[in-house]
Amino acid sequence: MITFTKWVESISNFIWGLPIITLLIGGGIFLTIRLGFFQFRYMPHIIRQTFGKILSKGSGDGTLTPFQATTSALASTMGAANIVGVPVAIALGGPGAIFWMWLVALVGIGTKYSEVVLGIKYREKNKAGDYVGGPMYYIKKGLGWKKVAYVFAFALMIEIIASTMVQSNSIATTIESSFGWSPLITGLVIAVLVALVSFGGIKAIGRVTERLIPSMVVIYIVTALIIIGFHATEIPAAFGLIFTYAFQPISAAGGFAGAGVAAAIRWGLARGLYSNEAGMGTAPIAHSAAVNNHPAKQGFWGVFEVIVDTLIVCTMTALVILTTGVWEAIDADQASTMVTEAYSTVFGATLSGIIISLILFLFVITTIVVIVYYGEKQAEFLFGLGFSKVMRAVYIVAIVIGALGGLQFVWQFLDLLLAIVVIPNIIAVLFLSGKVREITDDYFTNLYPTERKK
Repeated sequence: MITFTKWVESISNFIWGLPIITLLIGGGIFLTIRLGFFQFRYMPHIIRQTFGKILSKGSGDGTLTPFQATTSALASTMGAANIVGVPVAIALGGPGAIFWMWLVALVGIGTKYSEVVLGIKYREKNKAGDYVGGPMYYIKKGLGWKKVAYVFAFALMIEIIASTMVQSNSIATTIESSFGWSPLITGLVIAVLVALVSFGGIKAIGRVTERLIPSMVVIYIVTALIIIGFHATEIPAAFGLIFTYAFQPISAAGGFAGAGVAAAIRWGLARGLYSNEAGMGTAPIAHSAAVNNHPAKQGFWGVFEVIVDTLIVCTMTALVILTTGVWEAIDADQASTMVTEAYSTVFGATLSGIIISLILFLFVITTIVVIVYYGEKQAEFLFGLGFSKVMRAVYIVAIVIGALGGLQFVWQFLDLLLAIVVIPNIIAVLFLSGKVREITDDYFTNLYPTERKK
């Protein structure tokens, strides 16, 4: 078993190294060019259509408001990675990693927009009367690759089992160390909360995420700004570190071991890619339920997602780490504690631990709720609406098992299964990029002149 586990791990590490990074970044660059650099040319319009219309119910067909669909998608990307992943990137790649994180996020906007547009274009209404869509639908209907669509759906359906276990275990471990709660209690609480929301369907998920996600983001940003404000004199130096060491090596200092330019690029690209899940194929599953009268308009909410997740929240985390100096004081193997340590410089150890634990707990709850929905939609696509309820029960049981640290050998397959999900999705998006360009041109030719005046 040990030999088999190492074999799986080595394959996963290889695939998630240069091959996946090249595919995602190369795909993002290709889509950005093919779409005429729209995210740069029309960014003010995109911001007005999203940030400026958060309370809009939208017009057209759909199950959720555009904002509800977006917060549902954000729920699966906003999580521990935004608070823990960024410090790890800085610890291993230096402050310059943040510059490359920003760069890949701007490129990833093209990918996220394309996925969401295709999700709306090829969605359909299920037997319950809800709109459903995602990569499995645009792979099957847009390209006619039925077998590939089934492989994608099956891999994601199984991957969600491992993913719920990992998410549940991460928060159970955090709460046990902070408050002494038994992992079993934490697992049961999470399972009950997830079940209560999940049994309400996508409408209940939309209502919950619409309230929780903005609240959590605001709480995190406000508390982060307080920390940064207390160290305001260090802000220019923090940006100086980011831009300087994006292009030159940085020496070791304190607990920081030093990093070359290659490490900055590698960790910055990885954090930028994984934080907003552009190209992963999950976001269009949520966005496909949105009320909308043109696919491009919902695509703009995909852009909103990247801006909030990576360019705002991850940047807040980076500035908290850099302005307080904890990145130099704490060793890389303890990087996950950096944000809590940074908060403790203002709020004290006890209160900072409570704040970060609470934020992480809510992030994990919403993440699990949404990925369970993603898994259900794969089961529905493969075997029908009835079987999706069976998988819902499987996922809820997996939450408790994961909290206890059980079946860890299943976790080893998470990255491998995710690769089976990502690769066909990004290839399909590239093959359908002509359709995305056609839809985008239609919007900016026919609707843009009117919409810009509203």
